Amino acid sequence: MKDNNLYRDMIVFLVNEVGLDQASIELGIKLSTRNKTSFPILLWSYGMLTIEELDKLYSFLFQKME
Repeated sequence: MKDNNLYRDMIVFLVNEVGLDQASIELGIKLSTRNKTSFPILLWSYGMLTIEELDKLYSFLFQKME
């Protein structure tokens, strides 16, 4: 259950802090599932996140996991 909360928190962070739209998030989820790729890395590799935004996202996630 903790993983589901972390995933939900990551989506909220991407919308509220990064400004990613829901369509980009849905596309990223589909592609990461299909390609068996990390969701944040996929967003970055497709240009939906900058390297700075990716760093902020990972910092946020690591902080949530503590």
